[in-house]
Amino acid sequence: MRHRKQHRKLNRTSEHRLALRRNMAQSLFEHGAITTTLPKAKDLRPFAERLITLAVRTRAYASSDPAASVRARRAIERLMGDRSMVPAEHQSDYDVLSDAARAKTLRMPSGRRHRTGEPKGRLAFTAESVTHRLIERIAPRYQDRPGGYTRVIRFSGVRLGDAAPKAVLQLVGDEDAPGTVTKPEKTARRRRADARYGFAVKLSKTRSGSSKRGSQAPAESNGAGSETDE
Repeated sequence: MRHRKQHRKLNRTSEHRLALRRNMAQSLFEHGAITTTLPKAKDLRPFAERLITLAVRTRAYASSDPAASVRARRAIERLMGDRSMVPAEHQSDYDVLSDAARAKTLRMPSGRRHRTGEPKGRLAFTAESVTHRLIERIAPRYQDRPGGYTRVIRFSGVRLGDAAPKAVLQLVGDEDAPGTVTKPEKTARRRRADARYGFAVKLSKTRSGSSKRGSQAPAESNGAGSETDE
């Protein structure tokens, strides 16, 4: 009998699975949502929520118990690792930099990654750490929330190639509100159909109005004739 088989293997070795979770968690905290297969999303969800819990604990213990705060931060780095992220508004500027300039942008002279993504010295911008974004930007949103930081939404379609079910894993609160969703632009086919429908409605109203006027005319003539006869 095969024991300890309750966890998803994802057809990968343990090392590959750990690297997959780390990369997907970093992408989730960087973009707020990722699209992947349904088994991967279900496997990543408890891992990501554990990291968010550690980030919330890091901020909660920062003043009362600094040692516990440091332990929680080290646990985040041990589980997820770290990644340098270039701000989206400076991505085009980063693409044209040389390799030496990119190295200065991604790391500090001491070798550590830049923590805040703010300009430093002569650099117009610097990279931001995934751990810094998790603790400083994402964790404050869930200070009063006892779990349930992410949601999995399954897509109706499947992935081309292997027909795997697809899903999106997103942080709670990063979804678009119904009032902010822009209405899609009408296609040429839809515009022609609307024009034909409008013309048909206008023509039907014109015909109904003419038929009403025609039915009222004989009644008026009969009433006038009766008055002359009297």
